[in-house]
Amino acid sequence: MQVWPAIDLRGGKCVRLRQGDYRQETVFYEEPVEAACHWVAQGAEYLHLVDLDGARDGSVANRKAINEILNSVEVTTELGGGVRDESTIQEWLEAGLDRLVVGTQALKQPNWFRDMCRKFPKRLVLGVDARRGRVATDGWLETSDVSTIQLAQQFDCESMAAIVYTDIDTDGMMAGPNVEAMREMKQAINTPVIASGGVTSVDDVRRLAEAGLDGCIIGRTLYEGRLSLVDAIQAAVPRTKE
Repeated sequence: MQVWPAIDLRGGKCVRLRQGDYRQETVFYEEPVEAACHWVAQGAEYLHLVDLDGARDGSVANRKAINEILNSVEVTTELGGGVRDESTIQEWLEAGLDRLVVGTQALKQPNWFRDMCRKFPKRLVLGVDARRGRVATDGWLETSDVSTIQLAQQFDCESMAAIVYTDIDTDGMMAGPNVEAMREMKQAINTPVIASGGVTSVDDVRRLAEAGLDGCIIGRTLYEGRLSLVDAIQAAVPRTKE
């Protein structure tokens, strides 16, 4: 299972929010590129970048920080937040990002997202953000009537790189992931599923790996030193059953 350290960007800094609440912010790095270099030095092969300003406002906002990261590390990187039109997709792929996460726009304009998946095969990730089983949009500020599994199944036949499934109710709460919801999503579709939200301990990583998830995104617990990236990577290899 892949392990993706999260680098959440707001106002040019590396921050973490609690349950996506912009009023509950903790700044961990004034220079996000330092976070990226730190995680790569610890063994990260993947980085999950989130433009929080872009997710809320609908356009990419933290360009300087993102470009500095792309110019400083050579690992697989993906970006979510504010990716809502073809020109933005084209721009960021040309800038060196490997994958882009699309959430709000996929729900609001499904035919457009299908077209983008076909134009950029295996380069787009569907961001499915769940609040009590329903899809949240616009930087988690709005909640729709669409179930998360319904949305994922709607695009399962498209050429997506993966689905990032975030459980907002556990995100940043240090209380463990919603493993059962993640397992249900994995079993409902054929597309690779990356779990996000609530991963706190080695046991959390191991349970997700054993549930068959293809990857997990880890944020606050890494920054607060409660879980080391080295231990997380080791736990991401499912134990064989004798």
